[in-house]
Amino acid sequence: MTETLSPALPHDIEALVEAVLKAADAHGVSLATAESCTGGLVASVLTDVEGRSHVFERGYVVYTNDAKAEELAVPLRLIDQNGAVSEPVARAMAEGALRTSGAGIALAITGFAGRAGPGDEPGRVHFALAAAGAATVHEEHHFGDVGRGPCRIECLRVALRLLLTAVTIR
Repeated sequence: MTETLSPALPHDIEALVEAVLKAADAHGVSLATAESCTGGLVASVLTDVEGRSHVFERGYVVYTNDAKAEELAVPLRLIDQNGAVSEPVARAMAEGALRTSGAGIALAITGFAGRAGPGDEPGRVHFALAAAGAATVHEEHHFGDVGRGPCRIECLRVALRLLLTAVTIR
């Protein structure tokens, strides 16, 4: 059970956090995150369980395009061509986090948690998961204009499910 965030998290997310950490520990896999629209929420829950957080290697909060480029080596031209909220950028974020962290699995999230700019879809989020020796996986979700908080909670749910799947198939 998470220590700090437990009262605010839905029970299924608490269970997913515990399952991810337990499986990563059992398989000897370390985890990394590269988060934009979730602002480090996934990293926070993965480090909030006493006795299990040692499987978490590091987290990158890369909210701006410059941060994505500087911390994860995402090419700015890739962002310019596709937009920061896109499959190619999510994949590059995950692969950059995997490469720079030394973790066995890295998860990336980029999206519009709240109201977006003109022509952008609120609640559209791209997830990518990179693992050593495996092809990078991508998922796109459309949560709708539900607000920042609810969208971030849904992102957390998807991220933890992706991590659990990746850890258990190793």
